[in-house]
Amino acid sequence: MTEPEIMSAIESYVGELYSIWTIGVTDRSDERKQEHAREGKDVSCWHQLDASTKEVARRIEKYFLDKGCKGGGGGRGSFKEVKLWLNHALGLSITSRSATKLCTVA
Repeated sequence: MTEPEIMSAIESYVGELYSIWTIGVTDRSDERKQEHAREGKDVSCWHQLDASTKEVARRIEKYFLDKGCKGGGGGRGSFKEVKLWLNHALGLSITSRSATKLCTVA
């Protein structure tokens, strides 16, 4: 997905409720998902967005942090594979590899 496509997909999930979402960047999406599950967060609708580079992912992350999403610019690893993830702060985790919305957030 291109940078604008990723941003559009995230906007479609978030709507105007930026403050109840957390966004992050990782290259270890499976481990990150498991961490969220261990923290008691619902990951039944966990998906990822593939970014072309770490820099693209960081720009998108910053854009949504500036809009009010939670997060902190963390993320660690070699970034051979870059994933953006979006986590609903009320416990439902949602991101996507495509623009297809797989879960409905109430």
